[in-house]
Amino acid sequence: MGKIGIFIALLFISLHTSAQQVEVQGYFTQDSARLGERVGFVLKAKYPESTQLIFPDSTYDFSPLVFLEKKTFISNTQDGTTLDSAVYYLSNFSLDPSVYLALPVYELSRYDSITYFTNEAELKLKLMLDSIPEQLLFQENNVYQPLERSFNWLLFGLIAGALVIILGVFLILFKDRIKAIFRKNREKIRWIQFERKWKKLSGLLAQNPNQELADEVIGLWKGYLESITRQPYQEWTSSEIAEALEDTEVFKALRTIDMIIYAGKEGKTEDATAYLFEVAKSAYQEKLTRIGHEMPKRKVSHLAG
Repeated sequence: MGKIGIFIALLFISLHTSAQQVEVQGYFTQDSARLGERVGFVLKAKYPESTQLIFPDSTYDFSPLVFLEKKTFISNTQDGTTLDSAVYYLSNFSLDPSVYLALPVYELSRYDSITYFTNEAELKLKLMLDSIPEQLLFQENNVYQPLERSFNWLLFGLIAGALVIILGVFLILFKDRIKAIFRKNREKIRWIQFERKWKKLSGLLAQNPNQELADEVIGLWKGYLESITRQPYQEWTSSEIAEALEDTEVFKALRTIDMIIYAGKEGKTEDATAYLFEVAKSAYQEKLTRIGHEMPKRKVSHLAG
């Protein structure tokens, strides 16, 4: 029992010493703020030069605060110790007297990650009025106030009815074109969201090729193609996807990332992710072209019938 106890104590001391290598600190730049006022939250991390840390980005849930902007600074390394810092600009719309915020910092390792949280920082709500009077004081006014004329409901009804009829005729004549415009705008918004997230994840994967990031990159790509083509890309293997697209380069690109997921191998992924991005972009452009051609085709088929 004595040897086991000594072993556990040494293990605890080792883990405790390892955890002390990373120091995080977070605080607001001011003690209080008005409702909706822009306020900064400073996040600092001090860690060994060999350690890789990631700060939260705009996708993190800052509730009850609302994220506005993130400002980062160049890392400073001295004597093997690195200091990183960032400022998150937030707004508070909560009516609570105080709100609290603690942000995480993620330490990346080969197969897992460790999360370090700052202490909770307090931000007090600054009220515009110090106090509300118990009784309201009204100012006397004996100046004549003219009465408003009665509203002409008959004329309003005739104008509203005419507008409804005109709008109905417009919708009937141009409903196909309006639907096509809405579908195009929806696809454009979906593409912008995909492109933003893809560039972020592929950049992280290039810096730190690991199984979790590789799986997330492949899932994002397959999910986007499935959403615009209605094909089961999530269920298909890499070879099945390449066969469906009739593109052997897709198989090579997917295979490069699959080797990270299933074999744990590290390698350069920039070329693979760049090619997969171009495939997704081509599918997106084809979808826009197809939407633009659907309405004329329906008209031609209707005339032919």
